[in-house]
Parts: sequence; C-alpha cells; structure tokens
Amino acid sequence: MANKTLGTRQKLSYRIEPSQSKPRNPVALAAQQRAGGAGSHRKSEATQRQQGRSALLKKLIDDDEEK
Repeated sequence: MANKTLGTRQKLSYRIEPSQSKPRNPVALAAQQRAGGAGSHRKSEATQRQQGRSALLKKLIDDDEEK
C-alpha cells in the first residue's frame, strides 16, 4: 500500500549561490573593460547607409502624401 502523504509533502530545495571570487573568463573580462568593450555590436557602415536611404525615402513619401 502506497503512502499518500509523501506526494503532498513540501519538497526540500537548496539554493546554491555562485561564488564571485574569480571571473569565468578572464580574457573576456579584460576585453570588456577596454574602451570599446567586448562585443559592442555596432552596425556596419553598409547597414547604416541602407537605413539612411530608407529613412530618406520614407520622408519623401510622407511629404508627397501631405501635399
């Protein structure tokens, strides 16, 4: 016969805090502290030109619709 109280009992949970004593990747930390930072995710020049062109076209279309 199964014990029905085991399923309803509150389970024990342990929370383990990660140690902050040393960085996970010292190379990435050093690169991040440099001027540009690690992985700045800047947009390329081609992308910036394309966005500028599309913004200009949108503005021209909006101006034509207002007139």
